[in-house]
Amino acid sequence: MKIGFHVSIAGSIDKAVDKAVAEDYNIFQIFTRNPRVWRVTPLNPLEVEKFRKKVKRYGIHPLFAHMPYLPNLASSRDSVYSRSMESLTIELERCIKLGIPYLVTHLGSHLGAGKAFGRRRIIGAINDSFSKIKGEVILCLENTAGTRNSMGSSFEDIKKVVDGIIYSDRIGVCFDTCHAFAAGYDLRTEQAVNTVIEKFEEVLGWERLKVVHLNGSKGELNGHKDRHEHIGLGKIGMDGFRNILHSRFREIPLILETPLDEEKQNLENLKKVRELMR
Repeated sequence: MKIGFHVSIAGSIDKAVDKAVAEDYNIFQIFTRNPRVWRVTPLNPLEVEKFRKKVKRYGIHPLFAHMPYLPNLASSRDSVYSRSMESLTIELERCIKLGIPYLVTHLGSHLGAGKAFGRRRIIGAINDSFSKIKGEVILCLENTAGTRNSMGSSFEDIKKVVDGIIYSDRIGVCFDTCHAFAAGYDLRTEQAVNTVIEKFEEVLGWERLKVVHLNGSKGELNGHKDRHEHIGLGKIGMDGFRNILHSRFREIPLILETPLDEEKQNLENLKKVRELMR
């Protein structure tokens, strides 16, 4: 079983490995930099060396990075789109330096310009970055909750993007349980989970699935609200997660992005997942 959390890089990027090991994760996800600003601080070569050595020492694999918050690959605003393309290229390059094989990205919002327009923007940005950055980093397209103007809330929407990528062998998918539930994919019963798996395999192919973001949902089924909840406490429910964790999803690396609050901490969520998997 491969399971971990999104881990902070506060202090230095190699300390993320220490935090993961201390909390008994065998995989983890990070931002390679401050995700709330456009400005990018170059990676410190010493920290990169320490990061790679620690990852090797503890045998942590696979690793995942996540794109920052500000880029919008579907944006109809030229200035934002240009910076978003540049950000994607930079993140792919940073992943190569750090030895991180997977980069997760949201598909963004078309801001009212329409899905066809947004799709062309996303495809253009990814093809441009792939043409500039050679390497083995897989870009994982994350499904969304279907909020207004968002791209990628259905498997079919993601497939249309994949079909436009020249280097499609460098594309994977990140399946977020909260986002899927919010977008209308029921995950509460064994039959519902199996139906979602069958649909994913039919539309995208199971081999595309590289990581699952295992998150509860505060919002209702098909409510289009991207509000993460602790494992078992939200609308997916405890039985829903038991069904998810006893399906083919358990074969896929699991990254939790559950809330950081006083109600439950990471270790409690991790313990609950391991209990449900038995």
